[in-house]
Amino acid sequence: MPYRAPTADFQFIFDNIVGLEQTYATEKFAEATPDVVEAILLEAGKLCDDVIAPLNRIGDLEPARLENGVVRTSTGFAQGYAAIADGGWIGAAASEEFGGMGLPFAVLTAVNDMMSGACLALQLNPLLTQGQIEALEHHASDTIKALYLPKLISGEWSGTMNLTESAAGSDVGALSTKAVAMGDGEYAITGEKIYISWADNDFTQNVCHLVLARLPDAPAGTRGISLFMVPKLIPDENGVPEIANTLKVVSLEHKTGLHGSPTAVLSFDGAKGWIVGQENGGMKAMFTMMNNARLGVAVEGIGVAEAAFQHALAYAVERKQGRTPVEGGRGTIVEHADVRRMLATMKSQVFAARSIALSCAVAIDMGNATGEADWRDRAAFLTPISKAYGTDVGIEVSTMGVQVHGGMGYIEETGAGQFTRDVRVTAIYEGTNGIQAMDLVARKMMDDGDAAFRLLEEVENNAESARGQFPQMAGAVWASAETLREATEWLVSQDDMSDRFSGAVPFLKAFALVLGSHAHLKAAMAEEGEGPRTRLARFYVKRLLPEHVALLQHVREGKKDLFAITAEDLGA
Repeated sequence: MPYRAPTADFQFIFDNIVGLEQTYATEKFAEATPDVVEAILLEAGKLCDDVIAPLNRIGDLEPARLENGVVRTSTGFAQGYAAIADGGWIGAAASEEFGGMGLPFAVLTAVNDMMSGACLALQLNPLLTQGQIEALEHHASDTIKALYLPKLISGEWSGTMNLTESAAGSDVGALSTKAVAMGDGEYAITGEKIYISWADNDFTQNVCHLVLARLPDAPAGTRGISLFMVPKLIPDENGVPEIANTLKVVSLEHKTGLHGSPTAVLSFDGAKGWIVGQENGGMKAMFTMMNNARLGVAVEGIGVAEAAFQHALAYAVERKQGRTPVEGGRGTIVEHADVRRMLATMKSQVFAARSIALSCAVAIDMGNATGEADWRDRAAFLTPISKAYGTDVGIEVSTMGVQVHGGMGYIEETGAGQFTRDVRVTAIYEGTNGIQAMDLVARKMMDDGDAAFRLLEEVENNAESARGQFPQMAGAVWASAETLREATEWLVSQDDMSDRFSGAVPFLKAFALVLGSHAHLKAAMAEEGEGPRTRLARFYVKRLLPEHVALLQHVREGKKDLFAITAEDLGA
């Protein structure tokens, strides 16, 4: 089945779950009216359906390759990228001053969700450029902004970020790439970076690398890291890329999935660069890019989950196998109890994860538009939940999609396995999901849990208002929020971070389940009568939400029994 962008779902979530209308009331987003947003969603959906989705299988079967130092991309990717750039989608949320649309980030997040479902390997390219645009808008000099932003926003140039080295993965502070001042604001960048997505291509005029490097005599660790703009081709004063910089793609990785997205080892040999932000302030500048990129990765997982679900559903409604229990039904496997369970789990999880991610995006928009600390705290708290739950859902749903196909799911010709292979890395890059959970229970709890408690109060208040309409569902959601509140109180009382970290992953998932049930309950409340959203909400609340109890039991165990297990006990 061809992918179809779920535009109606985004519109429903914007209107009934996450309150996008709040952004319309701000001066910053006053022109992003409901009619405009609806038109944008429909236009982006059409692009995804007709142009981008057909490239997904091609990218898997015809991987990007390196020929004589030049990256050759998959057939059709250049045309797909051109359609994205020509439509203005790369700069959809970028400043109008430099050619962007200035749309709410929430709308861009929905577009990126659709593009991820259509063809994740290609969508990675504009996503990285969008992150670079944001970093430059916040931290670059006026000269760099004027030179680079219009080209990046138009899609004439693309952007990457260069953090990882062979000895510096999650521990970014261990990096060894060096930067030496050469005068006139120029720096010589020397070192090697790995895992650089879209480090090169054959369809943009230039590729602009944001590179973390260390100046001479800089402090150790992350406090001594600076950020530099290092272009593949050095532009002249008019912005024309002319001189080849001294950097090169050494090799491309042979990956489990995302074959259409070239992931490179990139070498810098005294390459010319220009500092972005302050000396030794690279992590601050990079985190501007990474935080929203983490939400971008969340919807990568959700978009692939959507595509995997659609693929599995199309198979299930056609495949005949065994006697089905539904009298007068389709006579296909969609009527078998376990297949129905899997499909309902897939669809309800996608809705929950998407609602959480878009709620985070709205909070980012409101924080930017109003400057209010509560909105920014809410966005910061929801970011690791969105990233980890969204990508975990991507992995679980795509794996379940293979299972729905049965033996045919393990046969590459069906395409079911590609979703699983492509989405798996999303739980690893932009900060592993374990690191997201650690961030949630540590840095995001430095307020003694205030942001968490405000969210839980919102869940409980909504559940109270739903008791008359849905007494059982509302009661279950309210009780889950109260149980989570008690676990959060216990968590913030633990001074030993190892006690928090030992249950960080189950705590994050439990929080996501409660927020997901909140979204489903709101969906049921918005529906007139007993319809599909109400039935799906009841499934999620009755069958998936109860997992939070066991997860929170794990949280409260702390570190003692975990660290009592030695490496030798594990067979080391």
